Amino acid sequence: MNELQHFKKVGDYHKLANLPAPEHPLISLVDYKEVKYPDDVLKLRWQQDYYTIGLKRNVPHKFFYGQQEYDFDEGLMTFVAPKQVMSLGDNPNIRTRKPSGYLLLVHPDFLWSSSLARQIQNYDFFGYGVRESLFLSQKEEEQMESILKNIRNEYRYNIDKFSQKIIVAQLELLLNYAERFYERQFITRTISNHEIVGQLESLLNDYFKDDTLIEKGLPSVQWVAAELHRSPNYLSSLLKSETGQSTQQHIHDKLITKAKEHLSTTTLSVSEIAYKLGFERHTSFTKLFKTKTQMTPLEFRKAFN
Repeated sequence: MNELQHFKKVGDYHKLANLPAPEHPLISLVDYKEVKYPDDVLKLRWQQDYYTIGLKRNVPHKFFYGQQEYDFDEGLMTFVAPKQVMSLGDNPNIRTRKPSGYLLLVHPDFLWSSSLARQIQNYDFFGYGVRESLFLSQKEEEQMESILKNIRNEYRYNIDKFSQKIIVAQLELLLNYAERFYERQFITRTISNHEIVGQLESLLNDYFKDDTLIEKGLPSVQWVAAELHRSPNYLSSLLKSETGQSTQQHIHDKLITKAKEHLSTTTLSVSEIAYKLGFERHTSFTKLFKTKTQMTPLEFRKAFN
């Protein structure tokens, strides 16, 4: 089963995992101890139309987000948004470890008429890769597990006109805690983060030091993130935490430094410099330069000289 499967409903995952039908059609908390994938789906690839929030430990399979592996051997949280492609592979620990934890499946239709329907897109951690999963302390893990169980208790025992509002509030609380814990993770991994900032500096220096910008154009945020083995959202969040600037701002800063070098050490025209730096139109280059320096390229050249 290597073809891409499409899971449209929360119940589709229940069928895959040999679970009873969900108690609510749009939201379900799955106890991972009860999950049992059939032997013939070890290489399953699927795209889902719902959000998945995982709080798991010792999961007996390898999961992949695109081509990137999620390391589920530790206790951690993962966040997958609709339309992302996941795949499932065998795990050599399948016979020696028992899984534990939970999967919260939330269809976007459940969030309709709530503010979270729009705000959930602002949580950057939906789409993080292997090194970007959220690691939790025991206290944090217990806190998140408690919220997940509150959500289950609400849709299981208290379905009435208040149910959606209460569940959405609990879900938003969980996401806000996740945002806080990710920020803590950035801080506690300062050394590693400094290494990434250094790697970014070296990467951009190498990219801008030759004259291939004419052919390659400016580096994109997606290209930089891929070179550093991070997702674009995660890399920008990390850089903002460490430097106060996003990936795009770092690219622009390196570009402006290179532009100043040309303006101060050569007699090239602004159009020629813009072309060398990968711009199709010199007006776009001039606009960016003025935004970053409060001077036009010619004003900078005159002031420098």
